Amino acid sequence: MSEEYMDEINVRILRVTEDLRAIQQELNCAAMQAPSNPELMENLSRISETESLQVLQSAIDQMRHFLWFYGQILTGEPAVTEHLRQRPQAKRPEASAQPSGSERTAWPSETRLIRMLADGRNRKPN
Repeated sequence: MSEEYMDEINVRILRVTEDLRAIQQELNCAAMQAPSNPELMENLSRISETESLQVLQSAIDQMRHFLWFYGQILTGEPAVTEHLRQRPQAKRPEASAQPSGSERTAWPSETRLIRMLADGRNRKPN
């Protein structure tokens, strides 16, 4: 990856971090005011509000897990790097529309990393 690309990612990370802090602060204020404000409590408990919070929570949980695995890869966690070195190459028919070896990604999917570490380790990411 180019330095310019990484700079763009860092700027986005800072922007998202600021947005998450602002959301947390606003939700905290709403939670503090809700018990004494029935109208606010009703608005906060609407289905659309709770669904959007569940979507946000799911995205944050997924990112948290991904960042933990990413950090393990960058720091050379033995279980992850050994698995990446030894993973079997799937046999593919010659006529298939699969990408060539140079076009395939060298990284397993997040789901595969989760399964691999869950099967081989009794550790939590946090």
